Amino acid sequence: MQTRNPALRNHQIGFRKLVTRSRFNRAAHTAYSSFAPTWPYATQSAGTIPRCYILVLISRMMDHPASWPPTDAKSHFDQLPGAHGPSPRKARSGWGSLAAVAIVGSIVLWCKPSSLLVLHAHPSAVHPHSTPLAQCPQAQPLVPTTHTDLWTTLTALHHTDAFQMRAVQGLGAAVRIPTETFDAMGPVGEDPRWLSRAPFSGHLEAAYPKAHATLSLQRVNTYGLVYTWTGSDPSLKPLLLMGHYDVVPVAPLSVDQWTHPAYSGYFDGESVWGRGSSDDKSGVIGIMTTIETLLEHGFVPRRSIVLSFGFDEEAGGIHGAGHLGPALLELYGPDSFAMIVDEGSGFSDQYGAIFAVPGVAEKGSITVELEVKTPGGHSSVPPEHTSIGVLAALIVELENNPPPAKFETDSTFFQMTACYASHGPDIDTDLRAAILASPSNESARAEAERILSKNKTFRSLFGTTQAVDIVSGGVKSNALPEQAVAYINHRISTKSSVAETVDRDRTILAPVIEKYDLGGGSVELRSPGGLEPAPITPSDGAAFELLSGTIRAAFLKWHDGEIYVAPGMMTGNTDTRFYWDLSKHIFRYGHNNGIGKGDNGMGGIHTVNEHMSASAFIEMITFFTTLVLNLDEAAL
Repeated sequence: MQTRNPALRNHQIGFRKLVTRSRFNRAAHTAYSSFAPTWPYATQSAGTIPRCYILVLISRMMDHPASWPPTDAKSHFDQLPGAHGPSPRKARSGWGSLAAVAIVGSIVLWCKPSSLLVLHAHPSAVHPHSTPLAQCPQAQPLVPTTHTDLWTTLTALHHTDAFQMRAVQGLGAAVRIPTETFDAMGPVGEDPRWLSRAPFSGHLEAAYPKAHATLSLQRVNTYGLVYTWTGSDPSLKPLLLMGHYDVVPVAPLSVDQWTHPAYSGYFDGESVWGRGSSDDKSGVIGIMTTIETLLEHGFVPRRSIVLSFGFDEEAGGIHGAGHLGPALLELYGPDSFAMIVDEGSGFSDQYGAIFAVPGVAEKGSITVELEVKTPGGHSSVPPEHTSIGVLAALIVELENNPPPAKFETDSTFFQMTACYASHGPDIDTDLRAAILASPSNESARAEAERILSKNKTFRSLFGTTQAVDIVSGGVKSNALPEQAVAYINHRISTKSSVAETVDRDRTILAPVIEKYDLGGGSVELRSPGGLEPAPITPSDGAAFELLSGTIRAAFLKWHDGEIYVAPGMMTGNTDTRFYWDLSKHIFRYGHNNGIGKGDNGMGGIHTVNEHMSASAFIEMITFFTTLVLNLDEAAL
């Protein structure tokens, strides 16, 4: 079941070889780096350079032959992925021939935008990821060194039919246990719907005997599971792997729409079908399979490994992770884990390249309750505006004034889009230029903001959103409504806060409230609870580099070609909301293969025909295996 992607090829030869072929080309590349920030951003598309700068460059080389190429040229080459061309030659005389080049160049190249193809690069060779404008450096694929033999053995095992069938059977059996979570479930021990969790724990014990014989198991609030594999070096912070084994309910009216029954766990030779096969039993079973296989091959960790599995993530995690997080905090203390990895995104094809986007941030959320009260009475003698009418005016005012979406260059969203712009050859040229110039050019930043705002998904990522989700009011058609209520859900930008969001709502609505004479009525805006945006995990430190290198190494075990890792963010929230105090390095990433899939590999989560590709599931196990072994020998 090995998965290959022959279409994925990165032509990295052209620009790197081009800029290392001669002093002229090397210096031209350096001038491109030096002058580009001063050009109008619209000319900064990859592989493009104003021709007049070529003349300036030649002039400088003739005036100061001994100083060309500049001493900082090498630093530019070293930043290019895999750029290890010959070192710059020593300066020598004989620049006279370049005078002729300058004269001819003045005719052909005079101060107009021109592709660097005039330097004879093949068109397919000039890619944005090969330019010094790239703002998304990549870690090298990270393969275990101490555990090289074990890693080689295990990743080879992952390619065998026997291992794959065993892993798939474990996932299928897990799917066959319905563990549905409903809104507003009562406390554990009182609401009988929690009882569905017990068989799942029994399945884990039966399917992964070595894990249960070696790791300690603590049950938190009955169904929360904490497994601990104690390492030999207590000075090392543990690794925490998370997941949840509850699922959203299957809508009764959708039962006959499933290709295979929703809780069949049916394997058709390519995919496992059923609710939870993707979200998130694949993550839990992938982790357990990884641990079981490591034990079967004699691995003894230096660094402790903790597994934490929640059972109500689909309803906010209050009963599961809401107890698990505090229990771990009490046991280990603040900032006690080297890294936390929970469910999250995977990798897929974007803009002509493959990108993995681990979540390093999560937006916050708040649901605002907007209530209008007015005197009741018979509808035959109505006021000018009923409570429902006033509420409608308030809603219209909010929707006419959505929160601004500001593209800020110190945000996670900028880092993600900068990676797309740096490494995605198919991204719009104007958008690429605007994104990459944004840190030093306000006009470019504004243009990038304008373009990105046209995309609903992108806009939802870099701004606070609002959605009027529920409206209610009135009880009878001939009775004036005494009360009307709307619920407005906000997903809060990582650059904002709950308080700022609610205050803005109040400010927007104040003039409308003042406009209407409610008599003895009132308008009340309530904001119970609320979740602040998550702390942002650094994307420039050792932890992110280790994760990135792990992702790339795991990818290369199954695919040819290149994968780029970009820090990303979640629009929704995960169980990590209860784990913030446990580590500064929290990643939401599942290594799910979404290449060539219109749903980005989501596999129908939360809807009919949820399924998990068997090959993608095995790739997840390769990722978890590589992560455990890499972190075991790291200095984090």
